[in-house]
Amino acid sequence: MNHDQREGNLMRNQLGLRTDRHLSVAGLQTMIDSGDIDTVVVCFTDMQGRLQGKRMHANYFVDHVLADGTEGCNYLLAVDVEMNTVDGYAISSWQRGYGDMVFVLDTETLRLLPHQSGAAMVQCDLTWLDRTPVAESPRTILRRQLDRVASRGLRAVAGTELEFMVFDTGYTEALESDYRGLVPAVPYNADYSILAGSRIEPLLREIRNAMYGAGMNVESAKGECNLGQQEIGFRYADALTTADNHVVYKNAAKEIAAAQGRSITFMAKYDEREGNSCHIHLSLRGQDDSIAFWDDGRTPLYDAFIAGVLATMADFTLLYAPNINSYKRFADGSFAPTKIAWGEDNRTCAVRLVGHGSSARLENRVPGGDVNPYLALAAMIGGGLYGVEHDLPLPEPIAGNAYTAEVPEVPQTLASAREAFAGSAVAREVFGDAVVDHYTHMADTELTAFNASVTDWERRRCFERM
Repeated sequence: MNHDQREGNLMRNQLGLRTDRHLSVAGLQTMIDSGDIDTVVVCFTDMQGRLQGKRMHANYFVDHVLADGTEGCNYLLAVDVEMNTVDGYAISSWQRGYGDMVFVLDTETLRLLPHQSGAAMVQCDLTWLDRTPVAESPRTILRRQLDRVASRGLRAVAGTELEFMVFDTGYTEALESDYRGLVPAVPYNADYSILAGSRIEPLLREIRNAMYGAGMNVESAKGECNLGQQEIGFRYADALTTADNHVVYKNAAKEIAAAQGRSITFMAKYDEREGNSCHIHLSLRGQDDSIAFWDDGRTPLYDAFIAGVLATMADFTLLYAPNINSYKRFADGSFAPTKIAWGEDNRTCAVRLVGHGSSARLENRVPGGDVNPYLALAAMIGGGLYGVEHDLPLPEPIAGNAYTAEVPEVPQTLASAREAFAGSAVAREVFGDAVVDHYTHMADTELTAFNASVTDWERRRCFERM
């Protein structure tokens, strides 16, 4: 570590900032006073993993929101993907009058948005008007699992590897064409290709630099297998910070692409080629950053944690794969898992063990690009702790091709994942009835909508020949 790094870390620690590029409240005030900041985005993450909130005039934010937060309708946690209000949620309905929730600012998340002139952002927790947490909020769900980790004198660190596809067709044109005939930014498999990446580098460079300026520790960008597919990697952090960064980055990448006349999709399976994954890496550390998963080999804690993630994977798949489309990824030989198994550096397994010593971690390969990171991380942590608390034995690893192994399968449809989650005693033990019932109803909503639709596939297959 050089002198400048030590100075930066010291400043960050003294100010309580996540990185030296995050904003303190005093720093935000200074930039508002100088006119460099005129807008503050106040937002939270919804069930679908999207940012929802308000853009506030900076002076109003300081005078009226900074101390007490702001409010928004509780239907924001009870809508479908298209923002339609949905009956059947316990927390929000016509009968309950669609009241408000409080957006409680987490000032540790204060950051600049370099890709938007004069803008800063703060992320929020959600509470009811009496300041009790909204249990169904994704950030609350993750916080509660992190509290369980902390009660053991540990903390969770994580990284998400989010893939996306880039099109030279803009979002408006994509919608007008009903998402047919979109032009991929690279017309061939560009996995690790520097030449192919150069076609998209102006976009990738702007995303990387904007996210660095927004307080994230950017590692690299690389091409992936599908046409126009890319991944931008970020250094691991504590699990809450990683989830916060994930949703800000995903939102910003779309905004930056739109400004360049392009579009990005994170949907799990855009076409019949490779889907967009979001592999999640996770390990536990001591509060003093000591290594919990390794001591001349895997520790009993590590083995029991892996066993718990595996034992709960079928029940918790709904939190890893939340949409109809998520399940189209799970195909043999696709690098997306179909079997609930683990292996040492084995990409055919649902859980891949990576590294040793201080880098020892497990990689969950089930989530796709459509995942809500708060829910997925909460599921991994909750499942792992279940294994630790019940001292679950670790099954034998898969050394070869897990696709052909005789082991349990990852649920293959949203309907089957919904049934497993809704009927899971473990899920209710780990998350509580309110959370299980809420996200079961989210799955029911998507299933009802999909089952009522008529697809292009059906028309092509049936119009003349049936």
